[in-house]
Amino acid sequence: MSGEEAYTQLKVQQYLDDVSRLDISPDQTQWYNVDVASILSGTKILGHEVDESSGSSLLFLERSVMLCCPESGRMHHFPKHLLHCFVDDNRSKCDAPDGVLLRAELFSITPEGEQLTWERCCRSEMEVPEVQGAVARWLSWLNA
Repeated sequence: MSGEEAYTQLKVQQYLDDVSRLDISPDQTQWYNVDVASILSGTKILGHEVDESSGSSLLFLERSVMLCCPESGRMHHFPKHLLHCFVDDNRSKCDAPDGVLLRAELFSITPEGEQLTWERCCRSEMEVPEVQGAVARWLSWLNA
């Protein structure tokens, strides 16, 4: 096994380890471990994020992202050139109606019903660095 193959397997395993920590049903866990894992075999993953509230995950690949939605059992693929990043910083105006201090969104411009909307937001100053770190990773990937 080459070094690149080993690295690819390591990134897939790190992703599956993070997914295994989600509070989702056994069927959804199995979907990740069988269906999603088989599609990722040999795929070079550059990074990933998981949404603990929905159980969804986002995989950053070289020229695209893949959104995995265990609730619907669907995997959505979005080309990198159709993705954009938006950041709404409400820290200077403390009267945001929903209490969100910082909202960041990675989104696609694609047909309705096939759109990517991956959002990170925070309501506390303590969470701002985490969201800023996510945005920095998104922008680094988008500009690579």
